[in-house]
Formats: sequence, C-alpha cells, structure tokens
Amino acid sequence: MKIAVAQINPVVGDFDYNVDKIIEFYHRIPDDTFDLLVFPELALSGYPPRDLLEKKKFIDANNEALKQIMGKIKGIGVICGMVKRTSSNEGNSLYNTAVLFEDGNILHSVHKRLLPTYDIFDETRYFEPGNDISVFKYKGRNIGLTICEDIWNDKEFFKRRMYHIDPLPMLIEQGADLIINISASVYYVGKREFKWEMLSAITRKYRVPMLYVNQVGGNDSAIFDGLSVGFDKTGQMKMQAMDFEEDLIEFDLNRIESESNFPGVFHRVTETNTESLYKALVTGTRDYVTKCGFSSVVIGLSGGIDSALALCIAVDSLGKENVSTIFMPSRYTAGENYSDTKKLTDNLGVSYDIVPIDNIFDSFLKHLSLSLDETSPGITEQNIQARIRGTILMAFSNKFNCLVLSTGNKSELAIGYCTLYGDMSGGLAVISDVLKTTVYELSNFINREREIIPEQIIKKAPSAELKPNQKDHDDLPPYEVLDPILKAFIEDNKDVDELICMGFDRYIVEDIISRVFRNEYKRHQAAPGLKVTSKAFGYGRRYPLAQRFHFKKSINSAEQQL
Repeated sequence: MKIAVAQINPVVGDFDYNVDKIIEFYHRIPDDTFDLLVFPELALSGYPPRDLLEKKKFIDANNEALKQIMGKIKGIGVICGMVKRTSSNEGNSLYNTAVLFEDGNILHSVHKRLLPTYDIFDETRYFEPGNDISVFKYKGRNIGLTICEDIWNDKEFFKRRMYHIDPLPMLIEQGADLIINISASVYYVGKREFKWEMLSAITRKYRVPMLYVNQVGGNDSAIFDGLSVGFDKTGQMKMQAMDFEEDLIEFDLNRIESESNFPGVFHRVTETNTESLYKALVTGTRDYVTKCGFSSVVIGLSGGIDSALALCIAVDSLGKENVSTIFMPSRYTAGENYSDTKKLTDNLGVSYDIVPIDNIFDSFLKHLSLSLDETSPGITEQNIQARIRGTILMAFSNKFNCLVLSTGNKSELAIGYCTLYGDMSGGLAVISDVLKTTVYELSNFINREREIIPEQIIKKAPSAELKPNQKDHDDLPPYEVLDPILKAFIEDNKDVDELICMGFDRYIVEDIISRVFRNEYKRHQAAPGLKVTSKAFGYGRRYPLAQRFHFKKSINSAEQQL
C-alpha cells in the first residue's frame, strides 16, 4: 500500500476554504500509484471548533463539505476527520469521526473512543465516545483506524493512564496489520521527542507499522506542529513531514516491507527546541492574525528585549510591510533606548513612529489633582504611564484597522508585573507563555547569523522605566531564580515543599507563589496568548478568582502594579 499524507492547516468553520484545501492536496498527488490519501482529525471543520459544535448549521455545513469532497475526489481512497451526529437520544449528540470513502461511497467510519478533558481539551463537552472498535480491510491491508488520543493510553508507556480502556490492543487482537492515527495534537516545547518515543515503542510492542497524520498551523492559542510520521514494525521512523508547514509526503509500505535498506522519506524539520519554539511563535502569530481577519499589526517598542523579540516574530509572521511600531518615551526613558529602537526597526525595515507621552502624562496628573514625587513615584503614577501607552496603541489600531500585539512575557504575567489596560492591552499576547530567560535564548537565536536585535538591547538590565533608575531586579528575584520556580510550580505542578527540596529559598518561593495566585484576575483579562509549554495561562489553566486557598502569608511582598 502506498499512502499520501496530507498535512494541512484548516481554518475553523471555513468549510469552503477547507474543502478547497482538501481538493488542492488531492490534485497535488504526483501519480496514480497511490492507494490512499489521509487527512488529519476534524480536517473538514478545523480543530478545535468548541461551541460552534452546538450550532445546527455548523454540523449541516460539515456534512455538506463531506458530500462536496466525495463528489470531487475519484480513483483513490480518502480518510478524513469530520463531525457526525449520533443516532441515540442519550448522551452527547455528536461523534468525533474518521471516515474512509472511495469514489463517492463511505466504506468505513470510526468514532473517537478516548476524549481528552485536560489542559485546553474539553471534548466530553461536545462528543460522545465511540463504542465500537473494529478493523477493516482495504487494498489487502487490515487497518486499525484511530483518532488522536486513542493511541495515548499504553499501560507500559504511561505510569498513570488517563482512561480505563486502550483501543490499540483490541485492534491488534482483531488482526490489524497497519495502524493509522489522524490527529490534531497540540505543540509544546519538548513534546515531539516524547511523541516519537511513544510511537516507536507502540510499533515495536505490537510489531505493526503505524502512520500518524497531524494537523498543522494555529487556531486561537493552540499551535499544531504537523510533524506527521510513519514507523515500520520494528519501531524505525520511515517517514517524516515538515514541522509548522503544510506538507504532502508519501508513506510507501510496499518499499518499507520489501526493501531492508529502504531509508524512508524525510522532509526538513527544525533541529533544536529553540528553533522549533521560534517557528511555533511565528506560526501561531501569523495564523491568529490572519484567521481573525487582520492583515497588519502594531507593536509598542520600549527599547527592551521583550518588545524586540515580539517585533521579530511579527515580521517573520506577516512581512515587514505589515508591521508598524510606536516608540513612546517618557522622562524616565533612557537615552540609549532612542537609538536602540531606531536601530532595531532599521534592521528589520519596519515603520517607526515616536509619540512622547510626557505632556499627556502631565495633563492626566493635573486633571486628576495628583502630585508626582520626582524621586519616588508611586504605583498610581506608574500605571498611568502604561495606560497612556496602551491608549495610544489602541487608537492606532482603531484608525488603521491593525491588531495590537502585546509584548509581556510569562514571568511578568505570572507574578503580576504588568499593568491592566496598559502594557497588557492588545489582541494577542505573543510571548505570554515564554519565560524571561527563554526570551534571551530566542533573541540570541535570532542573532545567530547577523545582528538583528541590537546587542545593547540584549545586554541591558530589564526595566519598566516607570520611575527613575527602575530595574526589574529591584522588585523581583533575578530571572535565573524566578523562572525555574515558576516553571516548576506552573508547568510541573510542584508544591512549596517540593520547591524547597529542590534548593530554593522558602521566603522567595512563598512570595512568588503568593503573587501568582493574587494576580489570577489580571490573567483572566489578558489578551489571548500562544501556548508553547505544557501549561500556559489561559483556557488550559482554570483557577478560581474568588477563593481563599493560599499559601503561608509570611511575607509582605513588594507593591504590585494593579
């Protein structure tokens, strides 16, 4: 059997676009020697459609899309993900389904058995789990067709399984000699190696080849890396599609099984986690902006490393002609930031405007009857400056119909070192899941061949520049201390005692965790961010705002920006 793997980037709810994309990939098949064409999970509707699934017209459009592609694709079998109504009056009314059709006839369908509800997933809200696991014969192969999570429950690979059943051994018992899995598997840093290890272990265990076909692109905060892969029965990878790009690649079982030295088919992928992280942020930014109907963005530059990184991501996502920048200096802005921001924008070739805020700031203070202590301005005065800048950016957005990209990182967002309706203003928080120390890693990656981000921006001490000689480390632990604590607490779910056993100071740990909980309300009002770690802020992290479970209050922490 010779299989064409169509790794596509669907748009949620745009059925005309998705049908055209599927037909396009059908026409890209190079010859008539292919037996099967495979698309990802929910390829017709895009993933995740969320509450659109509650709309009758959405399901009707999904069914009509299937009829269209069945009428236009001839001479080859096609496996495609879609939504299907159940026939029962109990439970949820929809299945997450994979269908096999050929020449206008549906030959087989299977419904997803394992429905994830962790992190950003909420499939039991919409779907009924399938109750039938059956192998079907096609072109001389006994195929076990599975959907995404159905293969993520091996009892020997996972210490604690999420589900009580595992579809794979049931398929093997029925004589499956090929496993096909169609997926919409969300990216995060380090996941691909874990996934490859799991798929290899499964194929070695059951001694059957496996084809894994994944969605690519960004939908809201979720980013899909593609990286569709195929393994032979010994656990050797024999096919690998590109990451973060649409791709059409062949999985030739005939050669894999008949030629002992067949090397396989491998398309180029990123080589390091830093490179894949950067490419994920570029992909997520491009797709969020364009799928929301925008063609251009605006970024407020400060002379700091966060806004510099966000600008580089925007340019690589959308092109320099679609990116505008505004530098909004105040009396506290260091002189070097004028030259640093100008050099950065010159290096990238983007437009650059300067809008000083001192006169606006003075007017605010005058009309609010506030006094400013020049030596030690308070939180109120600091936040007014940030909100002035946010207002300027939003005015630019309204005037020119462009999306504001906010530039705060995960470290700041975690502990509330950010201003509501100020630097948090925007339509997309590009690096809100990127810790400050990783911001430096990404910036050095960008400069790997030539200086794009001026070296002075990378070397200078971070500062909000909202009062004289302000530095982040005046209010925060060094990022080299802060970030490992945040990662362990937020992403690895470590508690206070575990963090202290890891060698961190109790005083610092309790202060940081207290700040994380106290600032939950800010994150609920933040712009959506791109998920690139195993636990990002946003839809996948759901803590209550009004709650009284907290850690020991032994510390009077520094003032927050509210």
